[in-house]
Amino acid sequence: MKLTKFIETTFKKYLPSPFTIAVLLTLLTIALALVLTTPEPNTPHVLQILSYWEAGVWNNNLLVFAYQMMLILVLGHVLVLSKPISKLISGITGYAQSTQKAVVLVSVTTMLVAFFNWGLGLIFGAILARKVGEHAQNNNIPLNYPLVGAAGYVGLMVWHGGISGSALIKVSETNHIKTFMGNIASPERLSQLPVSINFNQTVFSGANLLLFAILLFAVPLVLSRVAKKTAPTPLKLDSYKNASAQRQNLKGAERLDYSKGLSLGFGAIILIAFFYQYSNALKAFQITPNMLNFFMLGLGILLHGSFSSFLNALQEAIKGASGILIQFPLYFGIMGIMEQTGMVIMISDFFVSIANKTTLPIFTFFSAGLVNIFVPSGGGQWAVQGPIVIESALKLGVPLPKAIMALAYGDQITNMLQPFWALPLLGITKLKAKEILPYTLIMMGVGMVVFIGGLILL
Repeated sequence: MKLTKFIETTFKKYLPSPFTIAVLLTLLTIALALVLTTPEPNTPHVLQILSYWEAGVWNNNLLVFAYQMMLILVLGHVLVLSKPISKLISGITGYAQSTQKAVVLVSVTTMLVAFFNWGLGLIFGAILARKVGEHAQNNNIPLNYPLVGAAGYVGLMVWHGGISGSALIKVSETNHIKTFMGNIASPERLSQLPVSINFNQTVFSGANLLLFAILLFAVPLVLSRVAKKTAPTPLKLDSYKNASAQRQNLKGAERLDYSKGLSLGFGAIILIAFFYQYSNALKAFQITPNMLNFFMLGLGILLHGSFSSFLNALQEAIKGASGILIQFPLYFGIMGIMEQTGMVIMISDFFVSIANKTTLPIFTFFSAGLVNIFVPSGGGQWAVQGPIVIESALKLGVPLPKAIMALAYGDQITNMLQPFWALPLLGITKLKAKEILPYTLIMMGVGMVVFIGGLILL
């Protein structure tokens, strides 16, 4: 397809690595601050801006946020590498007896898993697609493997509206919004901000659950229709196996690393502490990053059955978090400049001037989709764009939950265009970006119709 070939070529030619993009965005922000903002007296303007940038890079609250987001990704990945999840994946591949059945099976299960945790959903979908391909190859079942691979990626178009959504899980934290906007909003605006926005207003709101249900029906329906019109593709896959820790010549205390009783006992202790500590918050739908990570830590240790298996999976999973580790501080620096120079207010005033209460969520949706191409991280995007969305919503009287959901929807939908988070899937499935892109673009179109319709009507 000419369109997908053009998109792939454009990304390769004009978009460097995400880290380089973060550096270029930093330089652009510094340049804009020099041109658009007023210098303070007795201090060179550029040095003052660099001071704001440095303070933003090492903002303690935001560094905690970065670590929380890393753990959400890593612990989700660790869970899917456990034996019970691997057995579940192997068990359900038997139902994929054709491309049509395969894309329905893979897309629905991947979206359900990604709604709980995006890192879990990303790797789950990739491994499931790979296992479906192996099953088809071993049983001589005709299969369009790239289409199945695309179905394994659709969890990334629903993740930010789910339990691990970066913006949604942070605004559920007590006083996050007030702290986030402390140096931006006026005292009058700050008094309008809620202490927290719990999941009953975002993730588990009737509107969001309805849109998710529509996608659970529409995505597999469209993929199955596409499957009818596509031809099978050749399959040459080796058996995919997760790396496992070797248990050889254990002596003394080394045996503790492989002790099933010790790991099960410690995992149980974590979960007991979890339910004791967070039972009231769960009842109030106040799900925070610490809560989610604590639960996944205990569950991961339980499912792996030994510390050695857990740590081996951790070594594999932590590779995917390297980008977050180094890119997030750069995004925080950008936020520091925009916050201290007043650029957040300037940009929000621009949106207020061209939007109204009805159209602001639509503008937010499209701008978030555009920003996601350059900042392919929901957490990084919340740090950069979140203050603008909140300030604009307050000025126009748009409900904050709706404005934040608009950002979440826009951020997640262009993952079907932006290939950054597809890299783990491509590595596992051995597919190429150009092979899945035609189908993910179709899914992006489906998602845009659903989300825009939801923002207008609900």
